[in-house]
Amino acid sequence: MDFVVYGASGLYAVEVKNSSAVRPEDLRALAGFGEDYPQSRRYLLYRGKVRLKREGILCLPCAEFLRQLEPGGFPE
Repeated sequence: MDFVVYGASGLYAVEVKNSSAVRPEDLRALAGFGEDYPQSRRYLLYRGKVRLKREGILCLPCAEFLRQLEPGGFPE
């Protein structure tokens, strides 16, 4: 896991991969974090073009994530 952000808007975990595909092993750390912190929102950012949801983890293209990022919250 690359980043954990905690604040008034919630608990977020972010993994960044230099890959154009999401592989099952890319989700392991975030899945483990979700077991310990089920209230967290978890994101996997990658170089692909498709928005996916796997094992409760939102997988987003990096560019989409950055375009939607605003102060005080994360993309939904």
